[in-house]
Amino acid sequence: MMKSRVLIAGGGVASIETALALRDLAGDRVEVEIFSPSRDFVYRPYAVGEPYDTAHVARYDLEDLAARCGAKVHLDSIGSVDAGAQAVATHDGEKFSYDYLVVASGAQLLWPVPGAITFWGIADELDVRKVMGRLHSGELHSLAFTMPGVESWALPLYELALLAESELAKAGTDDVTLTVVTPEDSPLQIFGRRASELMGALLEERGIEVVSGTHPVRFENGQLITVPEGHLDVDAVVSLPKLEGRRIRGILHDPDGFVQIDDRCRVLKRDRIFAAGDVTSFPVKQGGIATQQADVIAETIAAELGIDIEPQSFDPILRGVLWTGEEPRYLQGWLGGGHGETSSLTAEPPWKTSDGKIVGRYLTDFIAEVDRSQTPQVIGS
Repeated sequence: MMKSRVLIAGGGVASIETALALRDLAGDRVEVEIFSPSRDFVYRPYAVGEPYDTAHVARYDLEDLAARCGAKVHLDSIGSVDAGAQAVATHDGEKFSYDYLVVASGAQLLWPVPGAITFWGIADELDVRKVMGRLHSGELHSLAFTMPGVESWALPLYELALLAESELAKAGTDDVTLTVVTPEDSPLQIFGRRASELMGALLEERGIEVVSGTHPVRFENGQLITVPEGHLDVDAVVSLPKLEGRRIRGILHDPDGFVQIDDRCRVLKRDRIFAAGDVTSFPVKQGGIATQQADVIAETIAAELGIDIEPQSFDPILRGVLWTGEEPRYLQGWLGGGHGETSSLTAEPPWKTSDGKIVGRYLTDFIAEVDRSQTPQVIGS
């Protein structure tokens, strides 16, 4: 039987989840090839622990992970797509045909707020460590955490603030003011009203101030300039980065480089091309969402290949593991599908879980299994 060739642009969370789901659902009916210029799969959610020495970013050999998924890796990136010919060209000039293409090329991280320190969420956040040292020494007395827009994944913003408060409290440094400045109407509003209320209560309990509905513009001369017009007097500012989609020629993007998809994660106006993860225009950029999009894609492809399966539409459930410096909290909320205001922030996970911060049908257990079989390299340790 002739196998269908599935090419995946990108080597991140959505890519590995797609390969795992296709292996499970379509088996030997597909041949999966991953295109990524990096040899590493980087597990980024642990980055919030870097400045506080509570965790280190882990990286895995992408070719090893792909082999475990039954996939092949090309250490190059896809630069253009000819949808009519069902072919791609890499940046090195090689051409490959496909039966299905999955765009999972991710997002670029851009400088967000002039004058502020950027938390890139990659590894060894030395600038944030230095700020914490200056707070401990008494050189600084106030610190604001912010993000440039609601399209950013906001959870690390609150984790950074909570972990900073925990570290300062343990050290007996009690003359520091911590503030979260967020474009959101309320903390972590994307999870839903109840979870946001509980998040606000947790921040208040920990003495962290919140300025909501406010966009950062720049930090200069001890002032964080904001929109609506105003400013916040503060000694230092840490911001999450601005995101922009990674463009591939031949794929329609919005002005910010993101790809529009339908409820089966199919790229609009493109047959046999799908997209998942941060490169899509879906407003939440989060690993768990990427895995759900990947699962929808795999089910759709498997059904088209004759597998007896009823593919589900993308009906996202948002799950997050919040590191607080004390016991973790677990957030859950529905982003569509008529689930209303159901959301939660609890001390125990309301879902089946293995260790890890990304909740995915396949990826969570897969990474846990890899960790048991080998020691991952860590960045920043």
